[in-house]
Amino acid sequence: MAGAGAVRERRPGAAPRLPLAFYARDTRAVARDLLGKVIVHVHRGVRRSARIVETEAYHGPRDRASHARFGLTRRAAVMFGPPGVAYVYLVYGTSHCMNVVTGREGFPSAVLLRAGEPLERCLHGTSGPGNLCRALGITRERDDRRDLGGEVLFLEDAPPPPERIAAAKRVNVHYAGPWADRPWRYLLLGNPFVSRPRPGPPSRSRRA
Repeated sequence: MAGAGAVRERRPGAAPRLPLAFYARDTRAVARDLLGKVIVHVHRGVRRSARIVETEAYHGPRDRASHARFGLTRRAAVMFGPPGVAYVYLVYGTSHCMNVVTGREGFPSAVLLRAGEPLERCLHGTSGPGNLCRALGITRERDDRRDLGGEVLFLEDAPPPPERIAAAKRVNVHYAGPWADRPWRYLLLGNPFVSRPRPGPPSRSRRA
């Protein structure tokens, strides 16, 4: 588990944190319900945050798009663990991506945070999973396997988003065969911070 970091007092009037029970549900439900919530990373006393506008669900050992498709590997082991933990990995040797582990322990599932709307002190653009981590200062070395109930990396509750929610195919998982067509990418229609490709008109919005 990554280091817990210094404990800091809650800000007066701060939004409530998402409880463990929020994460301990079906991956696809969590992925939808994360839209509009706020991800916060505190590093060296600086709070950075973004409103989540796009997610992707990776659900179970049979999901051919999931890192867990090869079983309990060193990389994917965190996905088999308890919910409410961060899974941060590196892609292309340069970009960090953050997932939220979901569901019951022993059933590998996680939600990738694909894009956010900048709120506080973001260091970079927030459209795309690598950019979102860069903007918030989230890294594999510091934050992989971090408990989301702590004071360093956590998610805050927020009112339901006013935008309509769309479900679309996941991105860059062509190797997954028919699993690539599962509509497990969720996004807020019309939000300018959603990554590409963006779905068409609202009539294509659908539930998984």
